[in-house]
Amino acid sequence: MAEVNNPRKFDKEGLGNVLLVAVSVCLVCSIVVSSAAVMLKPQQQINQELDRKQNILRAAGMLSADSIFDSEGRGVDEIFKRFDVRAVNLETGEYTDSVDVESYDQTKASRVSATSRDLTTSEDIATLGRREHVALVYMLTTEKGALDKLVLPVRGYGLWGTLFGYLAIEGDLQTVAGLAFYTHKETPGLGGEVDNPNWKALWPGVSLFDESGSPAVRLVKTRSPGGSAAAAHEVDALSGATMTSRGVENLVRFWTSELGYGPFLSKLQAGA
Repeated sequence: MAEVNNPRKFDKEGLGNVLLVAVSVCLVCSIVVSSAAVMLKPQQQINQELDRKQNILRAAGMLSADSIFDSEGRGVDEIFKRFDVRAVNLETGEYTDSVDVESYDQTKASRVSATSRDLTTSEDIATLGRREHVALVYMLTTEKGALDKLVLPVRGYGLWGTLFGYLAIEGDLQTVAGLAFYTHKETPGLGGEVDNPNWKALWPGVSLFDESGSPAVRLVKTRSPGGSAAAAHEVDALSGATMTSRGVENLVRFWTSELGYGPFLSKLQAGA
């Protein structure tokens, strides 16, 4: 008996079957990826927190760039316990309990009108757009209770995007202890040299303020004569990266000004 052709016979190479297989594969992959993201989120948060602590410690000169232990064999978490983390109202310079320091994200706060303020063109030398009302500060004290180091979160626009980092200041509240960036979009070999240990080593000892108390840090191509008043505030500019150098200079100046941590620094200087 001759075979009767069935017009509804399944065509495994037909367009409908190909689309069905493709959709099924995409669906399975999306479920796998989503599940992995959910399962890995706690570990990602732990890693982000560890990275934050490492960058704070490295800015303060308490942890080398290639190690997660200090010279005494202490790990990141143990070393970081020495810091007192406080929230500061940037308008008044006073401590505040209005945020939870464990969960507060000041960058996110800067994007919300209720928790930040708009910056005018003349104010916004670091190209932030908005500045949060509350910031975190990391304070390290000596055994006698004196301030040893103060680490401040800082950020500002370079050439291709915002540089995020930490500025560490010595207990005199005048001298840079270190500067470290943990994320940026600068060009490798040019502006990306903000990560170069040799360049970062130029920052400790730099004086933040002039005799009038105004932010005075400058990134220059040619340094002033050693021992001069100007030389105390200068750091070598990044070769071939004028815009990044200008961005770093501006962000340091902004965050040490009255619009940044200036009011808080003044109160610390006065012993308030």
